[in-house]
Amino acid sequence: MKLLNFYEEVLKRKDDLLSDLVNLLKIESTKDLDGATKEMPMGENIAQALSFMIKLSNQEGFKTKNNEGFYGVAEYVNSLSEEHIAILCHIDVVPATGQWTSPPFEPEIRNGRLYARGAIDDKGPTMAAFYAMKLLKELQLPLKRNVRIIFGTDEESGMSCLKKYSEIENHPIAGFAPDATFPIIHAEKGQIHAKCMFDGEESWEIGHSEKNLTLLSFNAGERANMVPETATAILTGNNHTIVNKFNTYIENNKLKGHVTTEKEKLTLHLKGVAAHSMVPFKGINAALALAHFLCTLPLDEKGNAFLSFIDQLFYEDYYGNKLKINHTDEITGPLTVNPAIFNYEKGDGYVHLNIRYPVTAKFESIKENLNHTLNNYDFFLGEIRNKNPHHVDKERPMIKALQQAYEEETKEEPTLLSSGGNTYASLLPNCVAFGAVFPGKEMTAHQKDEYIEVEDLLKATSIYMKAIYYLANI
Repeated sequence: MKLLNFYEEVLKRKDDLLSDLVNLLKIESTKDLDGATKEMPMGENIAQALSFMIKLSNQEGFKTKNNEGFYGVAEYVNSLSEEHIAILCHIDVVPATGQWTSPPFEPEIRNGRLYARGAIDDKGPTMAAFYAMKLLKELQLPLKRNVRIIFGTDEESGMSCLKKYSEIENHPIAGFAPDATFPIIHAEKGQIHAKCMFDGEESWEIGHSEKNLTLLSFNAGERANMVPETATAILTGNNHTIVNKFNTYIENNKLKGHVTTEKEKLTLHLKGVAAHSMVPFKGINAALALAHFLCTLPLDEKGNAFLSFIDQLFYEDYYGNKLKINHTDEITGPLTVNPAIFNYEKGDGYVHLNIRYPVTAKFESIKENLNHTLNNYDFFLGEIRNKNPHHVDKERPMIKALQQAYEEETKEEPTLLSSGGNTYASLLPNCVAFGAVFPGKEMTAHQKDEYIEVEDLLKATSIYMKAIYYLANI
């Protein structure tokens, strides 16, 4: 064991690893409920990606299963024990928004980086974990427990796949999700999805406003786990100074946008910067920027009420201070709020919030304070969903095993981290997030020009090899 160089073994399979990963990355595996069937609950493309990994697993002699298209399993059965360790992966990706340098589903290596949607989230790390298990099998290293890779299909929009898995499958004694950063994330924030409903008047109709302008619609955002990159508002009325005001606003704030006109209607388009919901401060929320501008205009009463709510409670506040739900702790840091989806049409609308809260905060307290704040505006709390925080104690043997594997392969300190993101690890006991972004490296998940460094991919594979070996032999 001590004489075996895991990294050198990975290097021998570099070409095969990259080839298999490129073929997986070519599949545009975004969720498509319009094309869903009983056999393909997430749509045809995700089903194709799942089928690809199952086929690859069968070729390596692993025991496989496809559970009604919700998830797949590839298991290396090398022990008489009924216990197993698990690697929790996902093969679905978020939409490839923004202007990419190269097509997001035509993988391309430039300057040592492999660019494609899913390269780091989570197809690259998935293939690294797969090859780690494949190499352990090829090298016939002794394992006291079986090793199971789970291929999820709905991680980016609800995690229904692993929730289903958790209900019907045996739980692992230990495991990790290669879907975050190194060294080890042993604590994850809780997550709340809250729909703030605007109390519009049923009698509202176009032209009712006594002001110069009426807000007809305001829309932004597609996914709750992303900062909205674009926002659009449609106005009607007589105010010919808007175009100049808007152009001055976007120029002064270094934003991008434009106005289109059609008879008495003005459509304002504004572009921000997309980012993951767990770090809303790393993006530019296009909806907040557009609402902030619109609040300077003489709008109708309902339109102004909707936009003022957005501007007063969310603009330049990522931590829920204005909502009065702010909280922080030493384990996971501060609560964050991402207003992710906006919809307003003729006096009715909603704002969908994605809230990430620390492990010591309480969901009921956040809900109560949120309700209290909304009561001061023309809003009420509609649908609300909660996912509790996740925390694995730092003294657990599985944590020590992962730290040992990371330190031996990198010669770096295996510091324990926390995260605002939610990975599959939070849905199963005894699991943590483990890689694959290395300390100091850029996290490009959910961004345009997403990439994984080829060298980091190889290094992660060797770390996963050793981690699986240690976990399976605890």
